[in-house]
Amino acid sequence: MTGGLPAILVAVAVATPFLAGILILVTGTRGTEVWGHIAAAITAAAALLLAPTVMAGETVELLVVPLVPGLDLLLRVDGLGLVFGLLASLLWIVTGVYSGGYAAATALANRRRYFAAFAASIGAAMGVAFAGNLLTFFLFYEALTLATYPLVVHTESDEAFNAGRRYLLFSLGGGLALLTAMIWAWQLTGTLDFVPGGFLDQVAGTTLVVLFVLFVSGVAVKSAVMPLHAWLPAAMVAPTPVSALLHAVAVVKAGVFAMMRVLGFVFGPVSLAEFAGPEVLAALAAITIVIGSLIAVRQDNLKRRLAYSTVVHLSYIVLGAALVAPFGTVGSTLHMVNHGLAKITLFFCAGAIYATTKRQNVSELTGLGHRMPWTFTAFTIGSLGLIGVPGMSGFISKFFLARGAIQAGDMVALTVMLGASLLTATYLLPIVRVAFFPGTKALGGRGGRRLRARRREARPALLVPLLITALLVVVFGLVPPAFGVQYELAADIAVRIFGGGQ
Repeated sequence: MTGGLPAILVAVAVATPFLAGILILVTGTRGTEVWGHIAAAITAAAALLLAPTVMAGETVELLVVPLVPGLDLLLRVDGLGLVFGLLASLLWIVTGVYSGGYAAATALANRRRYFAAFAASIGAAMGVAFAGNLLTFFLFYEALTLATYPLVVHTESDEAFNAGRRYLLFSLGGGLALLTAMIWAWQLTGTLDFVPGGFLDQVAGTTLVVLFVLFVSGVAVKSAVMPLHAWLPAAMVAPTPVSALLHAVAVVKAGVFAMMRVLGFVFGPVSLAEFAGPEVLAALAAITIVIGSLIAVRQDNLKRRLAYSTVVHLSYIVLGAALVAPFGTVGSTLHMVNHGLAKITLFFCAGAIYATTKRQNVSELTGLGHRMPWTFTAFTIGSLGLIGVPGMSGFISKFFLARGAIQAGDMVALTVMLGASLLTATYLLPIVRVAFFPGTKALGGRGGRRLRARRREARPALLVPLLITALLVVVFGLVPPAFGVQYELAADIAVRIFGGGQ
């Protein structure tokens, strides 16, 4: 579908966050948060209004700038783009509220720059989600790097600038590989449009292999596949809402979304069956899952533990896509959403703990569940969601990832997925245990009375968002219409990729 109200909604969804960023910079400190809240509501509403059209099987196109025959700046919303666009826009609403509370609780400096960059990051993410071809995708993908850099270095400490340099080095290096692959693909095929089932079907041999290496290297950075993951833990020096943005809403989700675009809409199952590239990618993802889990267990800093958890679960999504099996694609699509909900909950909790108590390490959380029961209840729910406990959203996506491994006949992948769920429990559940069940001695000899008497929950602007996202982890795990809509979109994406049809 081209033109009409749906096309206008696409333009609104992508342009509104950028406009908000400009208004935040030019209207003074009083409008800093207000413009962000208004823009978040408008962006989410536009994405939601696009959903019925896309779920009816149509795509929505908006030609932005015609360039040369077969190559335009083009926005197109399909099922996969809608999933990512809804995730980014809806979570922006709660993250915006949370950011305001965090800024007030921690006396965050340079708020206008912070909120302007935050809005621009969402705009870039929406552009990535709704890009109709590789050229449009590349422009927004690199814009996302530039928009998030000021957030990574926001504290302006030496550690922050070092993390920022590493982030730029990795991201721009990946961008160079992606640009090279894109130009080469254009020369070979005369098109860069995303096509379900891929458009490189006429390319074979060594050329196909080299293109695969370039494309995958380009998007593996933001996907944090080892050994291209080192920027992500280093970026934890940023304020906690930025960590939530990086891990659940924009950057790394753009990475795994890009991986799914490349595998399903650039190469496709037929091309991928001609060489061993998918198996190599699956092996790298499996190694990342295992090693990342083992590293996470050893981290005392709470945000770094959560960062390595993100590295692990991103590779769940990559592994599912690399299986080149319909159920694997379904599982990856679902886990992109469900990991986002659980992980943003956990980072919100980490930020609320720091803003309220100034504690950052797991070893400092002993008994804190009695002082902040709602925060740690939400942390427990987010943890159970990541582990994949039945009744939580993560169970649904991990179930389909496991089915994908069985469908592909990859028992190693299945073993890694199931084993890593146990490892997830080993680095998240001890946090719950020390917070709620530290033992009588740790509680001061009178059970929980002393700590309960000193209850001090996070301020409402911090607490309410994390309770909302924790509730969504349960809703998308227990309420059939909620996970039914997710599955319908994910299944349609798989049908299009493996059926090769529009």
